[in-house]
Amino acid sequence: MDWVLAMLDGDGNLAQFCAVEVQTIDTTGSYRNGWDALMEPERETVQTTVGLNYENVNKRILPQLIYKSQVLQREALCRSGMFFVSPTPVYRRIMRRLGGEQNLPTFPLQPASITFLGYDYGEVSTSGAGEVLPLRLEVEHGTTVDRLQNAFNNVVLPEAGVYASAIRMALS
Repeated sequence: MDWVLAMLDGDGNLAQFCAVEVQTIDTTGSYRNGWDALMEPERETVQTTVGLNYENVNKRILPQLIYKSQVLQREALCRSGMFFVSPTPVYRRIMRRLGGEQNLPTFPLQPASITFLGYDYGEVSTSGAGEVLPLRLEVEHGTTVDRLQNAFNNVVLPEAGVYASAIRMALS
């Protein structure tokens, strides 16, 4: 877990808690040559090999969310489940991988729930460099871990024989 939010009672004892997982985006390649060029006196902008790796997020984060949510579901003091916070584009890619929000019916907070929160930049002023950009909540979607697991496992498979066809193509 990236964060655990705990609520204490009047005596300082743990009353309940929830977990928060935060995911941005993985990258591939390197931005090193671009950084180096910007650090030179000429401050040139050069092409880098860096790119966004959404598929790594999908294949890594979804099994983690399922596992962690199942563990949290067994915790008596975790009454509102888990929260998953990400940039809206990451959220949208994950939903696409799961077949869309329609595959994840909405449920209220509960021990087995997972609440997706998608954020993006808020209104940006032109006041100057170094300004902290505000964030705005764009998407909030709560479901349950069993629905997430069903959507993750319910993939559309390619046509039968796809491997043999690829091998034959490579051999010809």
